[in-house]
Formats: sequence, C-alpha cells, structure tokens
Amino acid sequence: MSRRLAWMAVCLALSVAGSFIKLPTFVGSIALDSAPALVAAAILGPRAGAAVAGLGHLVSAVVGGWPLGPFHWLVALEMAGLGALFAVLHQRGWKMGSAAAFFIGNALLAPLPLAVSFGWPFVLAVIPPLSAAALANVLIALAVAPAAARLMTKAGAPHA
Repeated sequence: MSRRLAWMAVCLALSVAGSFIKLPTFVGSIALDSAPALVAAAILGPRAGAAVAGLGHLVSAVVGGWPLGPFHWLVALEMAGLGALFAVLHQRGWKMGSAAAFFIGNALLAPLPLAVSFGWPFVLAVIPPLSAAALANVLIALAVAPAAARLMTKAGAPHA
C-alpha cells in the first residue's frame, strides 16, 4: 500500500510540474499535466488515474490564473473521468484504444459543455490547442508507462 501511495505522490508531483509547461494559447490552463496522470492510470488503476488527473487539472488551472472560473471544477471532473476510462481500457490491454479514447474525450468532447456559457466560437477555438496537448500528453504517457510499470514491480528500490 505504501509503495502505491508513493507512486501516486510521484505522479501527482510530476503532474504539478507538468502544469507549468503550458501550451501558448489563449486559455492558460492547457498544459502537460495529464501525462503523469495517464501513467498513474496505467500502472495504478482507475482511482489513482482519476485522482491525479482531476487534481492535476486544478493545479494547472490555478497556475494559469483560473481562466474559466468555476468551470474548472467541471473540467477537473471530466479529466478524472477520462483518467479512469484510460486506466480501464489500458488494463484490458487496449493501449491504443485507451489513447484514442483519452484523445477524443479530452480534445473533442470535454470542451462541449463550455458552449453553454462561452459559446460555440470559444469551443471551436479551444479544440486545436486541446488536441495538441492531448496528443502530447498521451504520447508521453504511452512512452513512459511501460518503464514505470517495470520500476513499480521491482522488489527493491533503485539505487542512486
């Protein structure tokens, strides 16, 4: 249990670090905070993936100046759901399916509720940068997750 908690803390810390790597867009919360959440989802499961993805987005939103106001709570819930979905699909062996589901959910479906308050021009304008961020995050996660899984299953801690 403590090993899983330590891995979750590391993934959350990396998500916070990723929240400072922003894509140059008009929305200040689009960043590389999801990659560590997807790694957590792949190696620790749906609950850890959801927790790291949701909290990672909230940190990214705060770092970016909370540009969407209270809608960031909704986005954090969406990210948590996408993190959990990624984990379930990934654990079933559908690695490319999990990547595709995360990409479609994050880049195309997650911004749709924002049309109610911000309008369709905002949603259409945010899709390209979200697509770039979702692609970068999922590619990083798919590259790192196998090595992280091997490290997690090792009996001893790596030596410095």
